[in-house]
Amino acid sequence: MQLVKVGLCAFGMSGKVFHAPFLKEHPGFFMSAVVERSKEESKSQYPDATVYRSVEEMLQHADVDLVVVNTPVQTHFEYAKSALEAGKNVIVEKPFTVNVEQAEELVRLAEEKNLFLSVYQNRRFDRDYLQVKKIMEEGKLGNLKEAEIRFDRFRTQASGKDHKENPAQRGSGSLHDLGSHLIDQATQLFGFPEKLFADVFSMKGTAYANDYFEVILYYKNELRVRLKSSVFSKEAHYAYVLHGDKGSFLQERTDRQEDELVAGAIPTFGEDWTEPLHETDGILHYFNESSMWERLITLSQPGNYMHYYEQIYEHLVFGADLPSPGSEIIQNMRIIEAALESAEKGIIVYF
Repeated sequence: MQLVKVGLCAFGMSGKVFHAPFLKEHPGFFMSAVVERSKEESKSQYPDATVYRSVEEMLQHADVDLVVVNTPVQTHFEYAKSALEAGKNVIVEKPFTVNVEQAEELVRLAEEKNLFLSVYQNRRFDRDYLQVKKIMEEGKLGNLKEAEIRFDRFRTQASGKDHKENPAQRGSGSLHDLGSHLIDQATQLFGFPEKLFADVFSMKGTAYANDYFEVILYYKNELRVRLKSSVFSKEAHYAYVLHGDKGSFLQERTDRQEDELVAGAIPTFGEDWTEPLHETDGILHYFNESSMWERLITLSQPGNYMHYYEQIYEHLVFGADLPSPGSEIIQNMRIIEAALESAEKGIIVYF
């Protein structure tokens, strides 16, 4: 099997949880380099990886084919650009960049260099999202009229992460952070909207970046899609609600890959690795082929973030389709920018 050598730009939570374990367990990847500015925490689990003290040093000296930019969003543009200029393929954590202009420049550079640029939209591989996608593909709801995707938390205290909560930092706030997931899922399921209206602000006060958003996407076929997130939501809502002219589907947010990885779970290659659900997590109420109303309690199947890295490997080695290419995620960035404009001016923004 051809081996792809990878350099990881940081070994914080993102590196430890979402990237390094999958790179280690996938037989086609070798984590050759990792950036740790002062510590060497990676050595205990990844002793073969050379530790560098800066991204610049890694790009200058490391022998890698692929660079994972998993640093704060405010640095994505700089580090991704440097990696591309050094002749490396690049994976960028979400959110892609702080604005559309940066995203477009990176995509142009990757094309000029004949390199690939992918954005790590891992929640395309969540079990709950995959169940919604399956129900939609089966067509049981008929013509969709309304949909809602939510990602709520109860985090009323500041985290202390300046790059996420300082309103003076471009790219900070929940709309860039969680919104990049919800917007990506919406565009994957429903396509690009005709216009939008948004409410974006900070429930914790103006000293903090936005921690609440509600974005309404309008589609030409009269479909309305609402994306919503709050940090003052103690009781859970259904994460996905879809209504069509033949029925409705309600899906809980039940993917626990992040929780299991944080707790030390080891992902496996080629098979499901997460704990199975012990209770059903969805409701499907629809008009069936026998012209009868049928109400089903559904159980979603496991998701697996390993599929993202498997698709990356298949693209690099065999030329398969690239998952979440930068050229595609630019559209998501346009929605984020339009939502911020809409909230600031109190207007509907047309595309």
